[in-house]
Amino acid sequence: MRLTGGGLQQTRHLASFMRRIRRPVRRTGVGFAATMTDRHDPAAAQFRYRGNALYCERIQLTELARQVGTPFYLYSQNGLEQQFRSFEGAFDDTPHLICYAVKANSNLSILSLFRRLGAGFDIVSGGELMRALRVRADPRKIVFSGVGKTEDEIDFALHHGILQFNVESEAELQVLEARAATARMIAPVAMRVNPDVNPKTHPYIATGLAENKFGIPVRCVLPLYRRASRSPHLRVTGMGFHIGSQIISTAPFVRAAKRVVELVQTLRASRIELRYLDLGGGLGITYGDESPPGPAEYARAFKNLVKDLGCTLILEPGRAMVGNAGILVTRVLLTKKGRARNFVIVDAAMNDLIRPSLYGAYHRIRPLTLRGRRSWKADVVGPVCETGDFLARDRVLPRVSAGELLAVMSAGAYGFALSSNYNSRPRAAEILVHGDRFRIIRKRETFRDLMRGESARYLPSG
Repeated sequence: MRLTGGGLQQTRHLASFMRRIRRPVRRTGVGFAATMTDRHDPAAAQFRYRGNALYCERIQLTELARQVGTPFYLYSQNGLEQQFRSFEGAFDDTPHLICYAVKANSNLSILSLFRRLGAGFDIVSGGELMRALRVRADPRKIVFSGVGKTEDEIDFALHHGILQFNVESEAELQVLEARAATARMIAPVAMRVNPDVNPKTHPYIATGLAENKFGIPVRCVLPLYRRASRSPHLRVTGMGFHIGSQIISTAPFVRAAKRVVELVQTLRASRIELRYLDLGGGLGITYGDESPPGPAEYARAFKNLVKDLGCTLILEPGRAMVGNAGILVTRVLLTKKGRARNFVIVDAAMNDLIRPSLYGAYHRIRPLTLRGRRSWKADVVGPVCETGDFLARDRVLPRVSAGELLAVMSAGAYGFALSSNYNSRPRAAEILVHGDRFRIIRKRETFRDLMRGESARYLPSG
């Protein structure tokens, strides 16, 4: 299609995080005409005002909304491609494989685009493996993470010959070995180390602390490698870590990497060689006033630490690849002036974008059309029957009217992927833009879709 015209520790941690994300965002004037670009993220640069209208690449978004309806997710293909190439360029002098973290955004068109660019995939379920295979991903570029792989999922991945299983416990190693023995196969295995490093992010997305469910404690890693190296049905391939998500400093990554490098060197002294070092993902993006490192700074933080290991690096960016390449477009249904608060009620809700309700997450909100008018402080809320249904709280916004359109920025990661049908609301459409063209890459759900697979029959009484 074408358009023209333009615990206590956790409690303290949570409190600290909430203070950081609630800091006011720097603005110019009322802030809406200011640039929306992040100095590190070329994806954010794809969303700009031209005159008074917001564009994605060369498409005017008010006209797009007229054609496809609201709410909808929109992604910039240029932004996705440029961000992938930024990661590739940052590590171009180091053997590496970028395995995009499918959980961030699993739309088939986005997976297909990354596969064409040379990406592998980091998966955490059989369904994500199926999606990767659907877009003809090379199984030898797929790593399987996650703490609770089922026997069926393990069998599925073994059958397709994936690159490696990132094992997260002794119990999982036993199951993997047994399934490989049953299939008369050899399973490629890497241990995911829990380095007990605080990533200084929201507790719900911190995964590298001793209290988290993820990974193997450092003290247990070496015995498990020795056991795996003696098994006829396991082949030791690597080691890795993943300490969390939305991390805005290289320091936690460096602390974790140092601990893992020491383990690799100890294994080498025991004549257990590793081919891959999986650095995980978790690099943050700019939602408000954060200043996360870009791919180049991220790469520099690791290179001196790992240069003498002789390992191929596996990188698992997810949010950093897609977060700023996507937005959620929603229409104002009405405004409501309350006694204690003002409300802008829109047709998108917590079922469409749950991050603000779940994490207290901040997303910039922009009008699709700039006009000279006064601002007010309001909550942006949806129609869902929950007080926790909000996209923004106490936000300074222009005094919009019913029918106007708003963009919820930086919604490309964990937006649609976390959406649901709560309140029997059909999920939004997904649109991909490239230049002055767009494609609907997921149709808007219908009421019929909501009831697919259900039965209205009940069991007889008596």
